[in-house]
Amino acid sequence: MKKRLSSKLREFFRLVNRAALANPFSDERVDIDLKITGLPPHVTTEERIRRITIKVRLHIERLETEWGAPLRLNHFTGQDRKIIRSAFLFDFFHHFLADFDELIRSQIKAGDVPVKLSFVHDALVLLDRRGFTHTSSLYFLALCYQLRRAHYFIDQGLIGRSACMKKLRRSLWNNVFTHNLEIYDQHLWNRMEDFSTMLLGETGTGKGASANAIGRSGFIPFDEKKKCFVESFSRSFVSLNLSQFSETLIESELFGHKKGAFTGAAENRPGVFDLCSPHGAIFLDEIGEVRPSVQIKLLRVLEERVFYPVGSYTAHRFDGRIIAATNRPFNELHPRGLLRDDFFYRLCSDMIIVPPLRQRIREDAGELDDLLNFTVTRILGKPSPSLMQMTKSVIMKQLGKHYEWPGNVRELGQCVRRILLNRNYIQPGLQKTKQPDNSALAREIEAGRISAQRLLQSYCHILYERYGAYSEVARRTELDRRTVKKYILEWDKNV
Repeated sequence: MKKRLSSKLREFFRLVNRAALANPFSDERVDIDLKITGLPPHVTTEERIRRITIKVRLHIERLETEWGAPLRLNHFTGQDRKIIRSAFLFDFFHHFLADFDELIRSQIKAGDVPVKLSFVHDALVLLDRRGFTHTSSLYFLALCYQLRRAHYFIDQGLIGRSACMKKLRRSLWNNVFTHNLEIYDQHLWNRMEDFSTMLLGETGTGKGASANAIGRSGFIPFDEKKKCFVESFSRSFVSLNLSQFSETLIESELFGHKKGAFTGAAENRPGVFDLCSPHGAIFLDEIGEVRPSVQIKLLRVLEERVFYPVGSYTAHRFDGRIIAATNRPFNELHPRGLLRDDFFYRLCSDMIIVPPLRQRIREDAGELDDLLNFTVTRILGKPSPSLMQMTKSVIMKQLGKHYEWPGNVRELGQCVRRILLNRNYIQPGLQKTKQPDNSALAREIEAGRISAQRLLQSYCHILYERYGAYSEVARRTELDRRTVKKYILEWDKNV
């Protein structure tokens, strides 16, 4: 006999379905979570998830008590079946969340050798009890592992509270799962190799970490006989910095070569396209440095999925994704002819901008604290608030809060190391602290050409440059914090 959910339960599980499909780094997901739990906005993400998980499990258990039998998919039809399926998977995912996290950590330590799943029996039994077929259970086990991996590498590898970093994390998630997880689940989970990606950003901003998050988050099938996934995610990501090689060597590094293909080719050698698995991605850094003849061959890989090692007439197949990056500004890549039109348009299925550190700190002064904590912890292997504060004190004293960080996050990491060694970061040619220039504002006031809104924007900007916190500017101007932030960002955009 088919079951029907009450209108109240249907609305609850419909919200759970929306939460499960939403980008976890989006405001939409936060809003849904708060609506489900009734919690205030300031609670932590961990607490929100914990409360939702408890509520979902309690609602399922109450239905089972009321109906006197375990809930199964075949008890429902239509929309009820769709939303209860999502609730079952939500419950399953969070039931084994700690196990997935431990698997990720163990796999990082193990490297390229796939780690066996200690919890696979319990996981498949739970899905079977809910009425999933064996084939779909194996698929959802792999999908849940992929979801957790993506969240791990995006969340842990790209920290920061600024608006531009939140946008970056949302963009990376969409790059892996598209803007709609339901579309990915139904149509694209095994077809993402057709979507290439271009990462744009200055040197040292974190393009490599962004590529790593995408490349290690692909769908990897589960091998039931071996009780492990068919390969390690560490093997699924291969990177190559193209600027490190001469023009004559780039083709060999990319496509490999046959013995005797050129002087010094003493044996057959695979290239990075051979080394990358069909479930992973290859990262080509500094793509703007590649000459047109190599771009044509890369275009063939994108279009036909085949390549030829240097000196060989045998076609090799590549089934992974291609991620490219450059530190050149966008307007230099295409209009100036650094990339061929056909190659450029085929490469940029998605374009993601990795923001510079100065923008991140300007949007939220707390970004620097987050990065210093992260860097000190990574160096020491444990948090040290005292050393973090000492490092920040030296930075504020020697560089000032307006320092531009030309080397971005990479420079910040070396800055912390130098301060830990020498307690200073003074070096020849170090960029001087940029002081706010209010001369243009003064001229506009003197000429009577400034609007009241522009005057407010500039005043908020001056106070922010001085005190470094939106909350302090809001207190002094008696404006709402969101209004203050809006004025400051508008001023920065128009200067």
